[in-house]
Amino acid sequence: LFVDEIHRFNKAQQDAFLPYVEDGTIVLIGATTENPSFEVIPPLLSRSTVYILEPLSSEDLKNILEKALLDKEKGLGKYKVKLEPKVLDFIIELVYGDARIALNILEFAVITTKPDTQGVRNITLKIIEEVVQKRCLRYDKTGEEHYNIISALHKSMRDSDPDAAIYWVARMLEAGENPLYVARRLVRFASEDIGNADPQALQVAVAAMQAVHFLGMPEGNLALAQTATYLACAPKSNALYKGYQLTQEDIKRWGPLPVPLVIR
Repeated sequence: LFVDEIHRFNKAQQDAFLPYVEDGTIVLIGATTENPSFEVIPPLLSRSTVYILEPLSSEDLKNILEKALLDKEKGLGKYKVKLEPKVLDFIIELVYGDARIALNILEFAVITTKPDTQGVRNITLKIIEEVVQKRCLRYDKTGEEHYNIISALHKSMRDSDPDAAIYWVARMLEAGENPLYVARRLVRFASEDIGNADPQALQVAVAAMQAVHFLGMPEGNLALAQTATYLACAPKSNALYKGYQLTQEDIKRWGPLPVPLVIR
């Protein structure tokens, strides 16, 4: 039994597979674009072997596109197509190993290009640029890549790397991330990783959030980039974060202690 996007099944639905997997009634093959450690229930995951499918190589993508151009039944072989040199390489560069996007770009370019007097559709780099309009960035606002990139931003700022910080901010914004989400993460970072080592960091982060509210996008992108680089260059201290954690542990351990008389 092949289940595509198995992460869309809730816990109860995934549980229903378990007895049939255990007694061998079915051989379950599940595909997901998410991290199975988070999205597949542990009993099912423990009875499975996880295979990670990496993005296709440039050579693989080129073979797929060339076959699509020759396939007269399911591909573009019924059209007379002439490609300008480097067109396939350009498409491959745009899609980050995703064959489906590459095929869609090529198909749309061929179908929308008018044939010349000889019936040939000449596909140029300019046509591909017009079809794509904007480079396809791999990003999912709620998926694993979302958390990978926000983690990369945090670690870049912790490592005091402003170049990396501005890159990861731009990656999120250019892919369509909610700018207020980015602003909230910067505000949290200012308190958690900088704290009183530079109290102004929190003011800068809050000001960036207000700027995004006031300006909107894309004008607010520079305020977020400015803040990320400021936080990356600021001195770091997690003393406040650790101190609050220890206080939480004391409250859980000792309960609501009475206020000492001397400070009442």
